[in-house]
Amino acid sequence: MNFKNKVVVITGASSGIGEASAIKFAKKNAKVVLVARRKEKLLQVQKEISQYTDSTLVHQCDVSNKSQVKEMADTVLDTFGRIDVLVNNAGFVIYGKVSELTIEEIESQMETNYFGMIYCTKNFLSHMIEQDQGHIVNVASVGASFGVPGVASYCATKFAMLGFSEGLKHELSGTGVDVTVVSPIMVDTPLFDHPSFENFSKRSTIAILSPEKVANAILKAANSSKLEIVVPSVARAGIWAKHNFPFLINPIIGNAFRKQLTKRTSKK
Repeated sequence: MNFKNKVVVITGASSGIGEASAIKFAKKNAKVVLVARRKEKLLQVQKEISQYTDSTLVHQCDVSNKSQVKEMADTVLDTFGRIDVLVNNAGFVIYGKVSELTIEEIESQMETNYFGMIYCTKNFLSHMIEQDQGHIVNVASVGASFGVPGVASYCATKFAMLGFSEGLKHELSGTGVDVTVVSPIMVDTPLFDHPSFENFSKRSTIAILSPEKVANAILKAANSSKLEIVVPSVARAGIWAKHNFPFLINPIIGNAFRKQLTKRTSKK
């Protein structure tokens, strides 16, 4: 897809992967819609990308709120008359054992990470179908394929996202609208600024990606027929091994991340 003058809506655009994606789409002369809860941060991103495109829109919105999402979608469609790419990127994680988290903390992750994606998709999907063109990019995680101790509720949101995306992709066959999931390993973003990560050592668990590397994958996904793009691609081998040899891989994953939980507890 040539992104020149294409309308691209990015949720969670105030920092991290969303901000990096906004910059890259702007450099491709897209019309970029920046969506997040923190308006002051969105305005900073808008100022940054204005050197690449003069067509931007900032809309403060909590994607877990259905009425706010509808208002945002209506504003986008009233302003531009169409949508070409929807990047469902908004999300967060609370670190801790299921036994430690409150029901409200578990629900809040599902409300933003999964239902936020549902609300945005539902508000734009019919317009994409009417256009006979559009692409939905859902930013998940390798955690969509691995249930990891300490982030079980977060993994559940990403499992759900991947399953929904696969089913929707089949439904949209022949419509001109497509769905691609981008599943990175751990990314160096403000996702880890949540207080629950106070005693969490990112570098003791897995390699760290830059937001820019994931943003590159998102641009690729917006022009791809694949269901899922794993970042880095070598991580696909781990997913394959887990699916084919779960009796070997699951104990390795479980032990590694349980050790991280134990270290966190001992530091308290």
